[in-house]
Amino acid sequence: MRVLAAGSLRMVWPQLMAHFPQPVETQFGPAGLLRERIEAGEACDLFASANLAHPQALLAAGLAQSVVPFASNMLCLTVRSDVLRDSDDWRSVLSRDDLRIATSTAGADPSGDYTQTLFTRMGDAGEAVRRRARALVGGRDSTPVPAGRLAAEWIILGGQAEIFIGYASYAAALRKVAGLTVLDIPALFNTRAEYACAVITPQGQGLAGFLQSDESKAILHQAGFGG
Repeated sequence: MRVLAAGSLRMVWPQLMAHFPQPVETQFGPAGLLRERIEAGEACDLFASANLAHPQALLAAGLAQSVVPFASNMLCLTVRSDVLRDSDDWRSVLSRDDLRIATSTAGADPSGDYTQTLFTRMGDAGEAVRRRARALVGGRDSTPVPAGRLAAEWIILGGQAEIFIGYASYAAALRKVAGLTVLDIPALFNTRAEYACAVITPQGQGLAGFLQSDESKAILHQAGFGG
């Protein structure tokens, strides 16, 4: 079985597949770019996306048999610890002109789309943040994040930005990295990322069913994903 899966599933995927009885070959990448590959004719049995929109687009185009939701995620901020002031919270950090902000690429990577929604929910302050933010990962021409590195860790410790806006499923791992601080974003402003599969062939249906199982949900929850 061949699967194309959102990059944010890379860390948890081996644990999931260890409980699935059939061998699975998986390639990871930004979900929007993976969808384009399927639209261009690349073969796979299942596409695991970090949003509903890309699987639904494949279904509407007649390229998928069904769409199956299986998990959720949220956003968080990762900040270089030594730039934080005692009075800083998530909103004040984003509003500081002295700090550079990095994000994923909207359109190509759903994390970038969710981040744009965050800026909109922040109102006028968010528009100023939007103008300052730079999309450094997840795009067609973005430098790939090195294997074994987290995007926020690589961007911030590599000196490209002081703040990275990304998925909260990485928060536990990022909190273990010296020099980084993770700040939660309140639900009022945060965006719920809805993960869903596009079942491309009958062979993919079994895996989609497994991803909806209690066993799978327990593994995803342990890895920081919601139901």
